[in-house]
Amino acid sequence: MANDILREQLLALIDGHGAHMPFEAAVADFPHDAINRLPLNVAYTPWHLLEHLRIAQKDMLDYIRNRAYLAPAWPEEYWPKRDATATPEQFALTIEGFRSDQKALHDLVADPATDLLATIPNAPGHTIVREVRLIGDHNADD
Repeated sequence: MANDILREQLLALIDGHGAHMPFEAAVADFPHDAINRLPLNVAYTPWHLLEHLRIAQKDMLDYIRNRAYLAPAWPEEYWPKRDATATPEQFALTIEGFRSDQKALHDLVADPATDLLATIPNAPGHTIVREVRLIGDHNADD
C-alpha cells in the first residue's frame, strides 16, 4: 500500500503534475523566433535550457540503468555551447528526446517489478526514489 502511494507520487513528479508547469504546457506552440533568443538578464536561450534538461535527464536515467555508467564532464557535456543555436527541427528533436527519456523513466517507475527503494548497484545509498526526486527537482528548477 505505501509502496503504491510512493509509486503514484513519483509518477506524478515525472509527469509534471503538482506545483510546476508541466513540460508539455511549457513547450506547446513555442514560437520558433524565440528558440535562440536570450531573455533579458538570462545567460541561456530557451533551447539551451531545454537541451540541458534533456541531457541531464538522460544522464540520470543512464545512471539508474547502466552499471557501466561514466559521468559526462561537468559542465561541458551537460550544456550546449553558449554560442550554439538550434533550428526549429533541432528544437523539436530536443523536445522529443526529453519526452522519450521521460517516458522511459515513467515506465521504469510504473513497473511493479521495480524496487524503488533498493540501492542501485555500485551507487552506495542511491535508490530509484532518490534519483527520480533529483530529476523532478532539476526539471522543475530550470
